[in-house]
Amino acid sequence: MNITFEGEVVVVVGAAGGIGRAAAMAFAQAEAQVCWLDLSETVEAESKSSSPAAPTPLAYCVDAADFASLQKVAGHIQEQTGRIDHVVVSIGLASETLGYPFWNLAPEQWNRMLEVNLIGPVSVAHAFVPHMLTRKRGTMCFVSSIAGQIGSQTDPPYSAAKAGLINFMQCAAKDLAPYGIRANAISPGMVKTPLNRQVWEAWSRASADHTLTYVEWAEQKIEQVAPLGRWQTPDEMAAMMLFLASDKAVNITGQTLNIDGGQVMHA
Repeated sequence: MNITFEGEVVVVVGAAGGIGRAAAMAFAQAEAQVCWLDLSETVEAESKSSSPAAPTPLAYCVDAADFASLQKVAGHIQEQTGRIDHVVVSIGLASETLGYPFWNLAPEQWNRMLEVNLIGPVSVAHAFVPHMLTRKRGTMCFVSSIAGQIGSQTDPPYSAAKAGLINFMQCAAKDLAPYGIRANAISPGMVKTPLNRQVWEAWSRASADHTLTYVEWAEQKIEQVAPLGRWQTPDEMAAMMLFLASDKAVNITGQTLNIDGGQVMHA
């Protein structure tokens, strides 16, 4: 299936690493002009590693929780490119403490998790959607998590935030439909990313069996929870994002696509 985004502008928030980087690279390879946004100062260097065939990327070091800064970036992108067609939001932060049972965490520990994992994506939508409405087309894709659907005991604040993100995406999809803009979410399962490693680190600090390496822990978990019995990859997430942003998915909106090796199966 040949999907191209020639002449289109794609904003990827959280583009410096993990799933966000894979998405930015994939859209660049599909000939889009990609705008790389990330809190990390490495975002500009990362943007220069994208496909040489793609239009010159734009890179911005910005905190997704800083709405005023996001608005400025959105305005600058509009001025520089004249359009914003697609927005990908790949933001994630795990708690540093094992959340099982939930009272291991203090209520105030939820604040940062909700700020990053829920308010951050909501702020991105508020900043960029006004520039998309007049075009009467476009897409938004939010990276949620299977934790937002199953109630992960490992990290209740993260789990709740991602559940909230799925619900917000559905609200956004309904509001944006009259403008020809589609909104969807993807829910990764076990993916080798810094966030996934953070989960192991929290587990390792709290577990009596803390001798397991990250790879050993992950392989055991995959065997237990994933019927297909294998890792998912950032490139697989990016491939779904490209499909959802393309005209091949013109009737898909308000949906959460699980790319999880079968971990979440709704009867």
